[in-house]
Amino acid sequence: MNQNVPPATAGDAWTRMAERVAGQHWPEAALYVVATPIGNLGDLGLRAWQALARADVIAAEDTRSSRSLLDAWGISTPLMAAHRHNEASAAQDICQRLAQGQRVALVSDAGAPAVSDPGARVVRAVRAAGYTVVPVPGPSSVIAALMGSGATSDENPAYAFAGFAPSKAMARQRWLRSWCALPAPVVMFESPHRLAACLADLLEACGPQRMLTIARELTKRFEQIATLPLAQAAEWLAADPHRAQGEFVLIVHAAEAAADAAEPDDPATGTLLDALLETLSVRDAARVAAKVTGQPRDALYAMALARKASS
Repeated sequence: MNQNVPPATAGDAWTRMAERVAGQHWPEAALYVVATPIGNLGDLGLRAWQALARADVIAAEDTRSSRSLLDAWGISTPLMAAHRHNEASAAQDICQRLAQGQRVALVSDAGAPAVSDPGARVVRAVRAAGYTVVPVPGPSSVIAALMGSGATSDENPAYAFAGFAPSKAMARQRWLRSWCALPAPVVMFESPHRLAACLADLLEACGPQRMLTIARELTKRFEQIATLPLAQAAEWLAADPHRAQGEFVLIVHAAEAAADAAEPDDPATGTLLDALLETLSVRDAARVAAKVTGQPRDALYAMALARKASS
């Protein structure tokens, strides 16, 4: 690992790459959907930098937040607001600008626009109007958390992205049971003030042995990624008051051997669930069946849900 690259060499490499990127095709009358850093300003890519600098205007979720990023990178492109409360009118304005041959960049506060952030309505309107949409990929808290968790593999690359959990307790519990019944890791966001309640609901929905990754403050100075059984999650959170601060990505790992533990064609388990479902909810049927059989509750929940839907 070379930690002593001569400044001139590093500067020359940067200049060469900037020139190569600048020489690429930059179509006019196009919407550039640009991913921006999720915390570390150094994560802005060269192509994103060029796209923002070349745009005639940048449509931003929060113009004040975006201005800080642009100032750090020496970008003076004008800003316009495009957030969830004005997205329809902003989309019309953007289409009018594209009709004039302008380049418009679209950014959210952090990460990828239109992915659990405003922007999808703008993209749909631009595409419907017949203009080019150019995605400029970059930082993503979802991908960063997966990279640091080991929850997926090249043999099993599947995962599900669920976004933010509902704020109301009952809705969140139903939502978690539904998502966590999937046979793949589930990535979700949670706010600091609801984290403890969400962890308690996850423990109830998935059981104490299910593995969970908690990723906080990704790419920032106090970044922390911890993977532990759900039984230990509340204790981990309470051990340090700083752990309840920041922005959180949670990854509920796939249940181990869930497929072997409760096969849909297992006659005994199926018969038991059918009997329980005559008088109990899917949740309670799975809970009772787990106590009787010793099988994982999340696998039984998925099985009961399927049998209930087909009955």
